[in-house]
Amino acid sequence: MVKFQDAQLDRTFSALADPTRRALLARLEQEDGLSVSELAKPFPVSLPAIMKHLDVLSDAGLVTRTKQGRTVSCRLNAEPMEAAMGWLQHYQRFWTARLDALEALLEARRREKD
Repeated sequence: MVKFQDAQLDRTFSALADPTRRALLARLEQEDGLSVSELAKPFPVSLPAIMKHLDVLSDAGLVTRTKQGRTVSCRLNAEPMEAAMGWLQHYQRFWTARLDALEALLEARRREKD
């Protein structure tokens, strides 16, 4: 069953709404376990701005951070995206069924004309 009122789902979609946060997740997908400094390197924003983005991603459960000495490493946790995918798939099935019905209707009308 698809949940329509789910705080975790809201946090996931909110976190994924920002292109910088999506880019951070993409980097972690390619190279897991990066330090915050390494993760921030290619972005044209300040380190404090990256830290704020990581706070949002952590709050959504999409990133876990571990500290060893003075180094904070980040890892991707894609598990919250599974619920988001389930929500999206519900609507994909809905639209696929609607479009299939439209196609069938158009095909039937085309046959009537022939």
